[in-house]
Amino acid sequence: MEKQIFKRSKGLSDVPFSFCPGCTHGIIMRLVAEALEELDIIEDTIGVSPVGCAGFCQNFFTCDFVGAAHGRAQAVGTGIKRSLPDKMVFTYQGDGDIASIGTQHAIHTAARGEKITSIMVNNAIYGMTGGQMAPTTLEGMKTSTSPYGRDKALTGAPVDLPKLIANLEGAVYVASVSVDSPKNINEAKKAIKKAFMVQKAGLGFAFVSVLSTCPTNWGLSPAESMKWLRDNMMPIYELGELKVTEEVKSL
Repeated sequence: MEKQIFKRSKGLSDVPFSFCPGCTHGIIMRLVAEALEELDIIEDTIGVSPVGCAGFCQNFFTCDFVGAAHGRAQAVGTGIKRSLPDKMVFTYQGDGDIASIGTQHAIHTAARGEKITSIMVNNAIYGMTGGQMAPTTLEGMKTSTSPYGRDKALTGAPVDLPKLIANLEGAVYVASVSVDSPKNINEAKKAIKKAFMVQKAGLGFAFVSVLSTCPTNWGLSPAESMKWLRDNMMPIYELGELKVTEEVKSL
């Protein structure tokens, strides 16, 4: 008799993922869905989706969702949480969304200690809109708006948003993870689940950044993209739990 060792999470709908081959959005969304299922909070959760590739997430989850304007997911999430404090609220945003037009919301949501969970998918580029340079684009990285490579003298260094957020008192849990290997996927799952546990305990703002790939705009194959992420993004964006307050340690 065959034994089933893997099945689709109840947190995901039956709609097939529509992302480009090699994109890791699907992996990240599965981890979020599994966390919701394991914590038994699917029915009590409201997600907020922004603009961009991350905006498709409302099609794939079985929890309730609200759409937000570009960069405003955390502002919308804050309003929902304050209006419905018993609900679990999370935002799922790309780096071009949360670290650019949404920077002010990211900083002040954390500063106020809003009791929501935010997931940032960092692929160092604007994905859906044509592969433009993002705040997270690496120095020397070529994009449609930096064809000769990002010039630090002109546009500054990449913005490491998790480290910025970790400096704010209201942020009680901040982690930076990756989904490039089974080991790192397991670590990402733990961080995402803990971020929801933080909210469930009412402790404060929880933020998880996930390093991701964008083979289409990077101009690489899926396998090459994974190697590029390891070789180029990991040395810049430190992985691990960047901030864990004493209250969170007890969870």
